[in-house]
Amino acid sequence: MALFMDVHTIKGGVSAADVAEAHQKDLDTQVRYGVSYLRYWVDEAAGKIFCLVEADDVKSANTVHREAHGLVADEIFPVSEHA
Repeated sequence: MALFMDVHTIKGGVSAADVAEAHQKDLDTQVRYGVSYLRYWVDEAAGKIFCLVEADDVKSANTVHREAHGLVADEIFPVSEHA
């Protein structure tokens, strides 16, 4: 499995509550695709959402978002964790 950071941009901003609801839907859906959405970050005013996901590939990560709530990422980057 690899780590990916995905980025969503929601024009007009986004609420943390709406993002929390979407994240829960990801968690409810992810097991079917062998994906693990680990954490997310939100900039409400800028409408930016960043999701850290562990998946075999980008397609699997996007499939979870698409099926769970329809908000697929605008960009997805492979990342590695460092302290």
